Amino acid sequence: MQPHPTRSVVVLGSTGSIGTQALDVIARNPQRFRVAGLAAGGRRVDLLARQAAESGAEVVAVADTAAVPALREALAAHRSTARILAGPDGVAELAAWPCDVVLNGIDGALGLASTLAALEAGRTLALANKESLIMGGPLVKRLVKPGRLLPVDSEHSALAQCLWAEGPPGEGEWIGRSVRRLVVTASGGPFRGRSRAEMADVTPEQAMAHPTWSMGPVVTVNSATLVNKGLEVIEAHLLFDIEFDRITVMVHPQSVVHSMVEFMDGSVIAQASPPDMRLPIALALGWPERVPQAARPVDWTTAHTWTFEPLDDEAFPSVALARRVGMAGGTAPAVYNAANEVCVEAFRKGRLPFLGIVDTVAKVVDQHDPTPAESIEEILDADAWARARAAELVGR
Repeated sequence: MQPHPTRSVVVLGSTGSIGTQALDVIARNPQRFRVAGLAAGGRRVDLLARQAAESGAEVVAVADTAAVPALREALAAHRSTARILAGPDGVAELAAWPCDVVLNGIDGALGLASTLAALEAGRTLALANKESLIMGGPLVKRLVKPGRLLPVDSEHSALAQCLWAEGPPGEGEWIGRSVRRLVVTASGGPFRGRSRAEMADVTPEQAMAHPTWSMGPVVTVNSATLVNKGLEVIEAHLLFDIEFDRITVMVHPQSVVHSMVEFMDGSVIAQASPPDMRLPIALALGWPERVPQAARPVDWTTAHTWTFEPLDDEAFPSVALARRVGMAGGTAPAVYNAANEVCVEAFRKGRLPFLGIVDTVAKVVDQHDPTPAESIEEILDADAWARARAAELVGR
């Protein structure tokens, strides 16, 4: 067997959940991958410096320029000679750095500039930052070359794997020819089965207690409100060019079946694995080949029970709202995402009740008149407007 050429990887958001798991995959497969650069926000400079030293990264970027002195000291303490790039422009510069793959694991709207920079530079983009695709929509898709945008979200990685059974990605013909619908699974979060009234007094601590996944705070709260699933429905529409009425959400508490594709003949292909983000990360980094032992498989020597149930749209209206936003298009998805980020922060700080998150997002969306998202300036203007309006509504 021919040895695999080593791929150089830039990891954006390296100190977060996705980034640390990506570095674990890379460290366990030194013959397949090496780290070219790392980027993080700046709150955990010692961890970033340690990652740079252990991985041999040649460059590190920190979004917060005020963190540069502390980062410089930390790099010296860990005996790393990595070059430092600073500020949001420095992170975007790193996204275009010479490498084979850019993994964008930055949280929230801040990832958009890096997504655009990586695609403009012709890099293969392993995308965990769904917000940048949702915000950028057609602007991002215009820059994508066949096979150069690989989903890292477990649901979209699952859909891609099921669709690849029908032919190479990028051809797109299988969607119209043989696919009836995409079925996106959801764990249901910590409040699955509760009515809307039963979630009136939910605390941030309760919302952060996700039953199956370990994620960052924003994504974890989004999973409790199911805003995350709404964002994933929009992402599936954009990634696979399929209409919203052909995307179904099913609640699957065990989080083993990550998504499914139903075909025109009535058959369904599902992708299953224990909940571990290292599998979709490794697949995106190594595509089109799989990385052996990226994660543990399902144990087929024991009994399993997998259940599926329809989504309760009355208790969790965020997905229906996301569908409406996605069909409106233009700047509407950016407004949905931005307003939600503000509301999640207000909830975590005790200034907004749990049910107020989606209720406030809906108010902001209703007050917005979508325009075509033809430039990053238009998108960022809509993002800024939504943040300001949401902040007004939550009383900040």
